[in-house]
Amino acid sequence: MSIAALLYPFILVAGALQALGNAMNAQLRGRMVNPWLAATVSFLPIVFVFVTLFLVMPTPLPSLDTLGKMPWYAPLGGLAGAVAVFGGLVFIDKVGAGPFNGLTLTANIITSLALDTFGLFGLQAAGFKPLPWLGGVLMAVGVVFIAKTAGNKTAGHRTAGKKDEGESHGVGGKLLYPFILVAGALMAIGVVWNGQLRGALVNPWLAATVSFLPVVFAFALVTLLKPTPLPSREDLAGLRWWMPLAGLTGAVAVFAGLLFVDKVGAGALNGLLITANLLTSVALDHFGWLGMRRVEAGPPRLLGAALMIGGIVLISVF
Repeated sequence: MSIAALLYPFILVAGALQALGNAMNAQLRGRMVNPWLAATVSFLPIVFVFVTLFLVMPTPLPSLDTLGKMPWYAPLGGLAGAVAVFGGLVFIDKVGAGPFNGLTLTANIITSLALDTFGLFGLQAAGFKPLPWLGGVLMAVGVVFIAKTAGNKTAGHRTAGKKDEGESHGVGGKLLYPFILVAGALMAIGVVWNGQLRGALVNPWLAATVSFLPVVFAFALVTLLKPTPLPSREDLAGLRWWMPLAGLTGAVAVFAGLLFVDKVGAGALNGLLITANLLTSVALDHFGWLGMRRVEAGPPRLLGAALMIGGIVLISVF
């Protein structure tokens, strides 16, 4: 067994925590009302934790040589990944949660394979390998099967006057698909940029802090520009202690990317994260955990899960 394969369980756990973070964020958004305020509250604990860890473990530090070799875009990895968060806030009610998740994750998988194949952004070029690309296709099909039956994860119940997930969102919604695909591609690219940031800054805690700072700044700025609506006293009374920690669970996946993307490759890393994420999401929906609306894991969702598992085997092994 290769050293990279030994890292797979840790990456799978990170992907599962990412799914838990999505569900927790959905509850946080419901209580905070203002989505930008909710995003700021979600990301602030991440920066606090990573700054604290850096202060506890301030060495090693980057040298002028490593800083001089750092690409200009490396500190923007967290911001690139946050584009998908922004897309979800703005577009998910226009296109539906299923199409949104299906498009972003499919773009993520295909972009990850392209990064590995052509050696983009400093990755070692692996060349074109048919079986990993076949795995990518299987994963994309699996994502579609799961997303089509996912239900609306942005709320615990159907909003009055709005269409259900399965109903058409019209031609206007489909015009947004290219922007959503770009957001999914940026998710994959952000992982690679974070890996390069880790290489330049040496200290992983410092790298994680630098990666998340622009994200918090961006969401806080938008909150100041759009400070309303604000949560009421009743909304805040229903806030559970674990809701503001949603960003921390998702940050584990970002940190896994910082450490492991150059060891396992972008395709395997993102494939494992996405597979664990969606399989955990299927369980969350099936059992209605963390306040999610129950969506039974019927044959289409189980078929999608099986396709994703087969796809990630092809990507990881070959």
